[in-house]
Amino acid sequence: MSVHSVNFVSYVNNLKTHCLGFPRIGSQRELKKATESYWKHTISLDELLVAAENLKQQNWQTQKDAGLSRVTTGDFSLYDHILDITIMLGAIPPRFLWHNVDSEIDLAFRMARGDVEQNIPAMQMTKWFDANYHYIVPEFSPRLALSRRSCGVVRDTRTAANLGFSPKPVLTGPVTYLALSKNYGNTNRWEYLDNVLEIYQSVLRELSELADWIQIDEPILCTDLTAEAQDAFQKTYPKLIAGSGTAKILLTTYFGTLEGNLDLALSSGCAGLHLDLVRGNNQLDSVTKKLPADMILSAGVVDGRNIWRTDLSSALGKLWKIQAEIGRERVAIASSCSLLHCPVDLDNETKLDPELKSWMAFAVQKCGEIAVLSDLLDGKVSEKILEENTQIIQGRKTSPRVVDDVVQERCASIEPAMLQRKGGFAERKKSQQSLNLPFLPTTTIGSFPQTHSIRKARRSFRNGELTQPEYESFMQNTITDIVRKQEELGLDVLVHGEPERNDMVEYFGEQLSGFCFSENGWVQSYGNRYVKPPIIFGDITRKQPMTVQWIQFAQSQTVKPMKGMLTGPVTILCWSFVRDDISRAEVCRQIALAIRDEVADLEKAGIRIIQIDEAALREGLPLRKGDADEYLTYATDSFRLASSGADNQTQIHSHMCYSEFNTIIRWIVRMDADVISIESSRSGMQLLEAFREFEYPNEIGPGVYDIHSPRVPSTDEIIRLLAKALQYIPKNRLWVNPDCGLKTRDWTETLESLKNMVAAAKYLRESE
Repeated sequence: MSVHSVNFVSYVNNLKTHCLGFPRIGSQRELKKATESYWKHTISLDELLVAAENLKQQNWQTQKDAGLSRVTTGDFSLYDHILDITIMLGAIPPRFLWHNVDSEIDLAFRMARGDVEQNIPAMQMTKWFDANYHYIVPEFSPRLALSRRSCGVVRDTRTAANLGFSPKPVLTGPVTYLALSKNYGNTNRWEYLDNVLEIYQSVLRELSELADWIQIDEPILCTDLTAEAQDAFQKTYPKLIAGSGTAKILLTTYFGTLEGNLDLALSSGCAGLHLDLVRGNNQLDSVTKKLPADMILSAGVVDGRNIWRTDLSSALGKLWKIQAEIGRERVAIASSCSLLHCPVDLDNETKLDPELKSWMAFAVQKCGEIAVLSDLLDGKVSEKILEENTQIIQGRKTSPRVVDDVVQERCASIEPAMLQRKGGFAERKKSQQSLNLPFLPTTTIGSFPQTHSIRKARRSFRNGELTQPEYESFMQNTITDIVRKQEELGLDVLVHGEPERNDMVEYFGEQLSGFCFSENGWVQSYGNRYVKPPIIFGDITRKQPMTVQWIQFAQSQTVKPMKGMLTGPVTILCWSFVRDDISRAEVCRQIALAIRDEVADLEKAGIRIIQIDEAALREGLPLRKGDADEYLTYATDSFRLASSGADNQTQIHSHMCYSEFNTIIRWIVRMDADVISIESSRSGMQLLEAFREFEYPNEIGPGVYDIHSPRVPSTDEIIRLLAKALQYIPKNRLWVNPDCGLKTRDWTETLESLKNMVAAAKYLRESE
């Protein structure tokens, strides 16, 4: 062995175990409480920063206590890690620089949330690849001037090192950052690459004095790269390596396989390559055969996207295979991706069924699994650990709580006719004319503000402090008030407001078999918005009607049409932690049959409009175009299975969030919903560009204002957006609605925004 090899091996052994990132929210949602308190001016900026520092240090200590050889720094953010890169680069859209802010933290919050006082719209937000996490989309416009600004990863890495931790800083890579950015005007974001790299190099120089490994995330390598992105990658890594001093760069990929980008990654010159071996296990052989001799392999064998306990025997088999190919000294063991997508700590779950709990692992436990796998590979722990794990894994596979023969038989009996409405759209539209809706009908997406009193009533009922009659009386009074408010606003199609629902997925999961729920299994969706995904562990069936009681009562309070509100099968699938012992397509079909039964019961109760939300349809799309058709086929088939039992006179709606509409428009047509509503206001109706070449045959409601910001849009602003929409969509097929549900807003801004929306629709009707 050469001297160079000996030095390299000695160095590599310092990175034996690590995770790609840790949840930043805190086990008791401390980050949410702190940021919201700061926004309400009940704590100072210094107090917010103290809360953040405490969380970071807790996370580092957790990783160290678990036995990881490196703690990850730079993964923490007060809002979004991509937004933090935008701040670091000084890529601040000009509209946010015209007015002074007290700090760069306030600037970041303004960029993410908009500015109500100055009437400045927020930056666009969309899904992080196919995960249920949202990032703030960087904007590249003609007036943008980059210059390095605040850099949290350097501060955090220095703090961790000073506290005695062994830090491994992480940065989202320049190629991924630019690939996920948006061009505005005549700007080409790739022309900024050299400027971006200069700033990255300056950051890397500082980090190299604090850490011996630097993780650079390039998940874009697991997608179909454009020619520009490929060229950018080849230019990027020689410069980053040159700027990293004595530190080694770990090129990190996840959420899929490298496929055609493998050679690009292997020729990067980086000291290490990370592979997602949960979602991309089939790439292992091709990588180990071609891995350069001076490159280590970080094996992501612990699932960072789900909550199931790792099958140690299976993971160990992969590691033995890698070790046999490249040697133990070149293997690091890691999570498949950042643990950002997992709840924090399973030990906080005191009410989970013990058997179900034994099948699970949250972020804290997954760090422990990484360390245990390293010890098993090195023969440092008893194989009794492996035996106990195998018993638990086998117990889950054979548990009678997982399989329901009735559900299996019903799925097997699905026929093509069950996926077809009784008539085509033109025939259905005639049948639905009795709804007596005007041109440009106005509606909302479903939910209305969840006030303190609503949350308190649900909590009191759950804790036994309210009786069933008391709870129902409270909810009926609340629904009546919501209906009256909508009538006063002049909305055309009403909703009941969903006060009884804690979450659009959890509410349904609680009433379906095959689901269980955590107490503290929160994960970050965006900024201060956290969700507690249901856990699908077994076959799914509907126990009884889930929504009919509330929708039927709401309809009795008005002569206007009332929408029945359901969450669609794909969205329930995507926003849950899903069992991994059968295909996702099969789970989706099971959910679709349950929703189909609910549609039938709503029809029987006299509900003429039923919305089946598929907010997550686009986010479930595979990262590779070659895999898209298989997913979109079962996704749209599942929607049709859920909705196609409806009669012609029943108007079926659906709603989609963050949809890159152009890429899936033909599949949305295949869903055959009578009306779809899509989120589009943050993009300035850019999503409607899809209609330049393709005429959507049914009805559509592009969102006319952004509900993720407290900013109230003016009537004139909404009129301009609707006028733009009318260039693409005939007035007899255009609906008027907000971008999304109003659950997170307060009543003052909600009523003002909807008042302006209704006024805009009436103005355009009268101007015809």
